[in-house]
Amino acid sequence: MAAFGIHFFLSNLLLSLLMALFLFLKRTLRPYLTARMQFRLWYLFSGLFAAPFLSFSPPVVSQIFAWSDKLTRTFLPTRHIPSSFAAAENASAIDCIRDYAISINGKTPSIFGFLLCALWLAGVAAALLLTIRAHIRFHVVRQTALPLQNRDIRALYDACLAELGIQRTIPLYSTAFLKSPILTGLFRPRIYLPIHLISNVCRTGPGTRPTPAKELRPIRYILLHELQHYRHKDAFSSGLMHLLAIAYWHNPLIWHALREMQTDREIACDASVLHLLEENEYEAYGDALLYFAKTVSRAPFPFAAAAAGSLRQLKKRMLHIAAYKKPSAIKISTGLFAFFACAILFLPLAFMLSRKTSAPDRYAFSASAKNISLLPQNDSNSLSTYFNGYEGSFVLYDSKRDAWTIYNIDAAALRTAPESTYKIYDALFGLEEGVITPGHSFMAWDGVPCPFDAWNADQTLPSAMRDSVNWYFEKIDEKIGASTIKRRIQQIGYGNESPTDDAFYWMQSDLKISPIEQVLLLARLYDNRLDCSPEHIQAVKDSLYLSSSGTMRLYGKTGTGRIDGRDVNGWFVGYTEDPEQTHFFAVNIQSNANATGSRAANIALSILSDLHLWTL
Repeated sequence: MAAFGIHFFLSNLLLSLLMALFLFLKRTLRPYLTARMQFRLWYLFSGLFAAPFLSFSPPVVSQIFAWSDKLTRTFLPTRHIPSSFAAAENASAIDCIRDYAISINGKTPSIFGFLLCALWLAGVAAALLLTIRAHIRFHVVRQTALPLQNRDIRALYDACLAELGIQRTIPLYSTAFLKSPILTGLFRPRIYLPIHLISNVCRTGPGTRPTPAKELRPIRYILLHELQHYRHKDAFSSGLMHLLAIAYWHNPLIWHALREMQTDREIACDASVLHLLEENEYEAYGDALLYFAKTVSRAPFPFAAAAAGSLRQLKKRMLHIAAYKKPSAIKISTGLFAFFACAILFLPLAFMLSRKTSAPDRYAFSASAKNISLLPQNDSNSLSTYFNGYEGSFVLYDSKRDAWTIYNIDAAALRTAPESTYKIYDALFGLEEGVITPGHSFMAWDGVPCPFDAWNADQTLPSAMRDSVNWYFEKIDEKIGASTIKRRIQQIGYGNESPTDDAFYWMQSDLKISPIEQVLLLARLYDNRLDCSPEHIQAVKDSLYLSSSGTMRLYGKTGTGRIDGRDVNGWFVGYTEDPEQTHFFAVNIQSNANATGSRAANIALSILSDLHLWTL
């Protein structure tokens, strides 16, 4: 809640700047765009208004990512594992794995963010109450409105429907509770005409002669205008503007943008009517709008489109009518090109405004482009038995066949803190920068007591990696420097490449990596595709060695994320090696408690055993 409050506040600042840019852009393009296209550009900008409430994950939004995952499960081959699960608790490899983690304090939510969010929600609640009140008022209008009985207007209305090619029956009502004609209803549209409008134009009473067509002309224009609103689904745009006005009740600049959007909608509707008329009728159409100037009012209800508007809006509409010319094919084509160009421009802006800072960060893994088998999640042969009580994933890569095996691909693409698995690459950075060397990686313990006995001793790279000794790698980082660390992380493409400047940037902080990326990076490390010294690569590999079984060798590193004394994030990443082939793997588990690197290692080795890739 606090994070959203801060994010929404910053998004409003950015949206205000973007609105100024958008208005400038639209004004610049106005000579080259039709009135309808000028209004449609607002739909693109409205998408930016919605972006702060959504979670995007470039290059596609996270929802689309989830859909693609479901499609992947449907069309890609599924691999079943043996139903007999191996128990690894007593395995010798487990005895070689030592998992140490220190607890860090959870982040305290921002009070400022809470206050911003609470204030915004209070305003939204007030706006919703006003909306409910408007709906109640409109219910009175609906209850008192009567189907229009005037024969002259009914005949005129039928002619307008035929002229526009509208076959749907759209009821026409008269009411005494409106000052301006409106079209309302998203799914059941209706047009309401004020009674005073009918009585001022039409002859009423028994025995009266039909009203001359010339006198009915203003009514015809108004009916055409409202029906054009229907054809272009402008009741939807009215509802959209109303919802955005509720969400951004606090931002006067956004309200100005919505008023401009409403003006462009009415101008677009005027242009649609003018396109039907002869040039000598344009002035008469403008006079009809001026006729309503005495009784103008904005659409008084949500999801309604009114013929009238503010006096400022009416002035702009008059100027547009006076200068109107039917658009050429070139202008229409130019408008389409401008629309798609603006769409391409706004797409990255939507990513900037989305809640990606508080939403899960995902690695964009193109499953369809890989030789991949997805392990089942919901049948008797699934790995869910191993992950019982955890949200977790398993990723396996066979480098010889260039083949992937993945359990829970959605979680496998989810980035999370690397914990101590990052020390694999921290060691590599220390070697590359000359802080340690393959032949001399010794560091003396400074005598400061540590929470684990194994840490209270002098260390070398193999012992520090085996026992995950924090102070050893902290000293490497101190000598390397934050700027070099960031450069190195970006150089190898480690996860989201976003380390912070604090000492524990790899523990429940901004630096994150997905299980799929862990495997990809391990494969690159193994093959020395990181542009590093072969001796340094080998030194890191040697430090990861855990156990042997026959001709097979196991390498790996655990990691545990502990927050306020609770183990919430467990990792085990590594590879198995024999003379014929190498398999890279990663297991990540998450829970409110007991999600440790040791448990992740237990799960990984059991799965590898069932897949006949490791012997327990």
